[in-house]
Amino acid sequence: MSFFDEADEPRTEPRTRRPSGTGRRPPNQQQSIQARRAVAGVAIVIILILIVLGVHGCQVSARNSSLKDYNNNVASIIASSDNTGQQFFNLLSGAGGASNAQNLTNQLNQTRVAADSQLKHTQSIDVPSEVQNAQSNLLLTLTMRRDGIANIAQLIQPALSNTNNQSAINQIAANNARFYASDVLYTDYTATAIAAALHAAGVPVGPNGETIPSGQFLPDLGWLSPDFVATKLGASSSPSTSSGPVAPGTHGHSLDSVSVGGTTLQSGSTNTIPRTPTPSFTVNLTNSGQNNEKNVTIKVAVSGTGVSGQTVVPQTTAGQSTSATVPLNQSPPAGNYTVTVTVNPVPGEKNTANNTQSFPVTFQ
Repeated sequence: MSFFDEADEPRTEPRTRRPSGTGRRPPNQQQSIQARRAVAGVAIVIILILIVLGVHGCQVSARNSSLKDYNNNVASIIASSDNTGQQFFNLLSGAGGASNAQNLTNQLNQTRVAADSQLKHTQSIDVPSEVQNAQSNLLLTLTMRRDGIANIAQLIQPALSNTNNQSAINQIAANNARFYASDVLYTDYTATAIAAALHAAGVPVGPNGETIPSGQFLPDLGWLSPDFVATKLGASSSPSTSSGPVAPGTHGHSLDSVSVGGTTLQSGSTNTIPRTPTPSFTVNLTNSGQNNEKNVTIKVAVSGTGVSGQTVVPQTTAGQSTSATVPLNQSPPAGNYTVTVTVNPVPGEKNTANNTQSFPVTFQ
């Protein structure tokens, strides 16, 4: 048999027939496709979650950065403002008398320009929504400082004159109270609100985090006293005296009551007063004479400490009551003391028995 003959022999094995075209995949292949789809779906969900977390993280980071930037801006502005305050009070302390009045006025106006520039800078910075209230109080703080400087600059020449200067000196002391109020406003409201916003955002505050400056414009509470102002300016001042003959009729005052923080002090029992912040005493008095009195001095002294306070009431009216606030020049030490409050006698006053009251006080 030849090779070709062998090749022509018919096949004895049947051919495998392809399955009829039903369009269905084998079960194993269908399960594989479903598994791949499930994996793809999970992957998409994970990617979406990561995108959301990433966007949120970016938003948190941006918010925290904006709060830090705002705090840094405020710190820079307050440091600049405090420096202006130091320059301002250094100028007042070296007034040099009436001959230097015009030059001093010009120098004080330069500090006013600096204070106005600080206010305008504050108005232009970016403010996150979390610190809008802090920003409002900061603007008020800087406005009070600028206006106080401007007012005092206008009062310098009459304050340094040799006659009729007491009213100007009293007004300078009153404007210094703006600076004290601005310090309280910044410390208790602006700085506190910024710290709260940073804490809420999870930003650390303190030695290992963001630093919030305390800020102090008024260097000494003594500047609230007209006598202190007159001494610093080198101006003559006699708050409780008047020139010329004493008017006929009775003169004088009675000290009615003294309170601290809304609580009236009692002379027969110990009164407890917080020593910080520095206490201020509200003194109620009545003009018990027949004449109006000018430049009435009220003093508060804490026994054995050297801590005291003084203010001047520009005028009291015959037969009427009035009140005055007397801040201490510094916080007293903790402990038990006697606080003595005195309304200085006015010219022509003969009965001074009711001008003074003393109170046992525990400062803590």
